[in-house]
Amino acid sequence: MNQQSPVDTAELLRELRIDRDGRPPRTRRRRLVLAAVALVVLAATAWLAWSRFSVPTVRTVAARAATPAGGPGSVLDASGYVTARRQATVSAKITGKVTDVLIEEGMRVSEGAVLARLDDTEAKAQLGLARAQLAAARSQDGEIRAQLQQAERDYTRSQELFNRQLVPEQSMDAARAQRDTLRAKLAANQEAIRVASESVSVAQVQLDNTVIRAPFTGVVVAKAAQPGEMISPISAGGGFTRTGIGTIVDMDSLEIQVDVNESYINRVSAGQPVEAMLNAYPDWRIPGSVIAIIPTADRSKATVKVRIAIGSKDPRIVPDMGVRVAFLETGSPAPGRAPVATGVLVPADAVRADGTVFVYAEGRVERRTVTPGQTVGADREVVNGLRAGERVVVAPPPSLKNGATVRVADK
Repeated sequence: MNQQSPVDTAELLRELRIDRDGRPPRTRRRRLVLAAVALVVLAATAWLAWSRFSVPTVRTVAARAATPAGGPGSVLDASGYVTARRQATVSAKITGKVTDVLIEEGMRVSEGAVLARLDDTEAKAQLGLARAQLAAARSQDGEIRAQLQQAERDYTRSQELFNRQLVPEQSMDAARAQRDTLRAKLAANQEAIRVASESVSVAQVQLDNTVIRAPFTGVVVAKAAQPGEMISPISAGGGFTRTGIGTIVDMDSLEIQVDVNESYINRVSAGQPVEAMLNAYPDWRIPGSVIAIIPTADRSKATVKVRIAIGSKDPRIVPDMGVRVAFLETGSPAPGRAPVATGVLVPADAVRADGTVFVYAEGRVERRTVTPGQTVGADREVVNGLRAGERVVVAPPPSLKNGATVRVADK
């Protein structure tokens, strides 16, 4: 057997070894470029995420003028709601099953319009019975009248014969009794006819009560019943019986009711002009006037209720809307009254304790020193340093700095 030499074995092992440094240089360069691009993208993503979460989110509102241009000043501001003086939940006078409901929310109805109908089967039967009884009584009336006419003639003849002594007195008494009996029967039948007529009227009313009509002209704001349900004018146990068909509001009777702090009620008087601003339409000023000051105070809230007439009717004004009211001065300020606001109004928590506000513009905020005035409800008057229309940050966070970049919260 031939033995292989050590030189040949080493040569063979050298040929089988993998050359790890023999990669093409182009492949290694491509991999280095891709790794660098991935690092750049990762760094950009991290920077964007950091910048997004590091920018504070704030809420801003526009400062509004405290006094209308050229008009009287506000001596007091208060908050309240739009209310309806004429509002009714329409129900039926009788208990019955609803067969038709002819209203929907938002529908305008006229006085006397049919809103719903109840099952009238029984009412129609009662009306038919009453009419039949009336017809029977009237038919008896004709028969009795004919008998009475004959009895009157018989009595007259008996009287003549008795005067000539041709018949006994007994015959004349019998004729008189027959006549008087028929007269009484006729009177009783007349009363029966009257009672039957009243029964017809009552049955007709019961039938009319199955038709529910609008008590006044207004707008339907709630629909409370559906066909097939039971309805009753009184509340029934178990919750299976409705007490109303719907609610109607007379939109011409809308007014504003506000609660005025009893400490400032001396600034309000009957007939005083006001300006109302709905929360839904803050830039719309509605003229009005004070109707009356309700002569009682709420002990728990220390307020007095004031009724205000709306001078401009508009379909945008609906019941239960929130509203702010500015009571306007009517002449020279009375002694003890606070000075009339002449600056702008911003939310009270927009003004910091050090008398500064943050004004927002083009993604940044500017810290500005202002001159705060009196507190008006939930707002604070700013006498100097801020113009109407500029946006201020509400409840700025303590960490907010001058010139900081911020994001405005979506409304």
